Amino acid sequence: MARARQSKRETVLGVIARGRVALGFVSGVLVLILAQPTARSLLVGMSIAALGEAVRIWAAGHLHKSREVTASGPYRLVPHPLYVGSSVMGVGLAIACASIPVAVLIALYLVTTLTAAIKSEEAFLRRAFGEQYDLYRSGIAAKRRDPGSSRRRFSLAQAIANREYRAVAGFVVALLLLVWKAAYNGSFWRTAGT
Repeated sequence: MARARQSKRETVLGVIARGRVALGFVSGVLVLILAQPTARSLLVGMSIAALGEAVRIWAAGHLHKSREVTASGPYRLVPHPLYVGSSVMGVGLAIACASIPVAVLIALYLVTTLTAAIKSEEAFLRRAFGEQYDLYRSGIAAKRRDPGSSRRRFSLAQAIANREYRAVAGFVVALLLLVWKAAYNGSFWRTAGT
């Protein structure tokens, strides 16, 4: 009975994790509708979001997805730097939107989808890499089997291979839509002059 519940829970988490991009588009429409961006909120919020994207690019440039336990770059500091970067981007987006309902929506989206993604990903990594992943998570360097893996240099080609350009494109589209919304509402020009 407990095994069946665990399996059902893993299935639900997997569905949420895989559906997070589609859910993000639906949430994005609501965010745009509810957003009340100003020039100041855009400047501050999108600067923070850009820092989050920089963390994601850094992480993607050190990650060989599904092929190894990575212990270089930001993976030396935190176990899920891509999700840390996404969270920072979410905070920046919430600030840029200057709307409490948007902040709540973004928080709910991030907590739900990233929690599911982390649990699903960790289950996969434990199945695929067993002790190597457990050593990494316990703080013992995953470099035991590959000493060079913790000293690997950042690779832009690897970030591109990991399709991080999609997150960059999403960031640019979000910025342009919020600038358009601020200009449409007239709030961009009012606050840009102050």
